[in-house]
Amino acid sequence: MTQERIAERVALVPPSGIRRFFDIAAQMPDVISLGIGEPDFVTPDQIRNAGIQSLQQGFTAYTSNSGLLELRVALSEHIKQLYGIEYDPETELLITVGVSEALQNAMLATINPGDEVIIPEPSFVAYPASVVFAGGVPVPVSTSVENSFQVTGDAIEEAITPRTRAILIGYPNNPTGAVMPRERLLEIAAIAEKYDLLVFSDEIYDRLVYGVDHTCFASLPGMRNRTVLLGGFSKAYAMTGWRLGWLAAPVDVTAATRKIHQYAIMSAPTVAQYAGLEALRSGEKDVRQMVAEYDRRRRVIVDGLNQIGLPTFEAQGAFYVFPQVSHLGFTSEEFAEQLLHDQQVAVIPGDAFGPSGAGFVRACYASSLDKIEAALDRIERFVKPYL
Repeated sequence: MTQERIAERVALVPPSGIRRFFDIAAQMPDVISLGIGEPDFVTPDQIRNAGIQSLQQGFTAYTSNSGLLELRVALSEHIKQLYGIEYDPETELLITVGVSEALQNAMLATINPGDEVIIPEPSFVAYPASVVFAGGVPVPVSTSVENSFQVTGDAIEEAITPRTRAILIGYPNNPTGAVMPRERLLEIAAIAEKYDLLVFSDEIYDRLVYGVDHTCFASLPGMRNRTVLLGGFSKAYAMTGWRLGWLAAPVDVTAATRKIHQYAIMSAPTVAQYAGLEALRSGEKDVRQMVAEYDRRRRVIVDGLNQIGLPTFEAQGAFYVFPQVSHLGFTSEEFAEQLLHDQQVAVIPGDAFGPSGAGFVRACYASSLDKIEAALDRIERFVKPYL
């Protein structure tokens, strides 16, 4: 064929920088991976058993496109209890195959070709890609360690043009671990109101916060009806492989997103939905136990990296830290590659998450404390000659 086969919007998106380092590490012996954002906990027993029982009882058919009504009712109550917001289980909630599907389909449902979407970064690698795949234009807004990687309303307003359609935020943040205080989120809310913008708020890490409160963006005054709230079961309930997420949004956005979902997916896996229902019913104790353990690991890795000589601000959410490495004379990618090959520790280059991540690397502390301490010893050996 003389004609290029690959669509331009796909060719524009680079392969995931996270996956590349994961694939390299998978080929090497004795690697300690601080790369992939996946809990090292097994899904709690009663949640696994609920999935098993659903299979044993023969619940193997499709569910409603929107997901099990019972699950949506439980999810509606869960959101109300946590944040005081009410969503109609029939018309304003959609169960998806992970949060990634919810985000991509919501973008397809609301973004027209050429629309601009403002994305504070460093940000999760899928954010710009989801905008491009929908035909939109991602507009990055940089944050810095000096501001604890918190974006300001002023910075967002400076990026607004007549083509701006939406703002996409993800807090607690992947990769930095930053949490946005309520007063800073109110700045974004004021901008969204002033310019009549949608706000996509990815809150997959909402339960993983340490010593601070998480503010749900949709709970802010006037924001429920202009927010596409995204969440899921992967992180808080250690259910990554179950691939179960959700979207909560006004009726028109949910209906449009459901339309894409029903053609592309039909429905989320039935077994996963029954497991998710049990997670909402009985998983709170497990969430609290896992959060306490993440907090213990967080303090060890932040203190350890700072003592080694890698300046690391105190992340307050998710399960990532974002140490600075530029003072050692490395780019982010050079540091990650040499650390992996010299000491068999896998981290992710910070600029995989956007240009403002240059000079940093992301390390995930969802590994056991023993592995974190061993990784810190190896990192110290690696960086010592450069300090």
